[in-house]
Amino acid sequence: MKIAEWRGTRPARVLFWLAAVFAFVMAVLPHPPDIPGNPNDKLQHIAAFTTLALFGGFAFPATAPLQLLLRLSLFGAFIEVVQAIPALHRDSDVLDWLADTLAVAVTLLFVRCWQRWRAKA
Repeated sequence: MKIAEWRGTRPARVLFWLAAVFAFVMAVLPHPPDIPGNPNDKLQHIAAFTTLALFGGFAFPATAPLQLLLRLSLFGAFIEVVQAIPALHRDSDVLDWLADTLAVAVTLLFVRCWQRWRAKA
């Protein structure tokens, strides 16, 4: 199946929701597993939300990019609020939320440009 054929399909949506659940679980685990290369926290946020934006852009093509940006940004803010729970022993940082939001914005811009380019071809 070609990428263009995945747009808006059930498998694309399932993949998006699995990625969202995985990102949330990793974000709230008191002691998440070590990642090869030991990337810093901001890079982990950028990678997670770039992935979510990419999957979201293909899973929900009828959703306006601004709506997807808002929803994923709120998801990032929610993660930061949950990370502020002392029992989790995690750090909540508004800069993490900003990194999430910027990663989503840049990725959705890329997806939108790619979609327009493909439509012309």
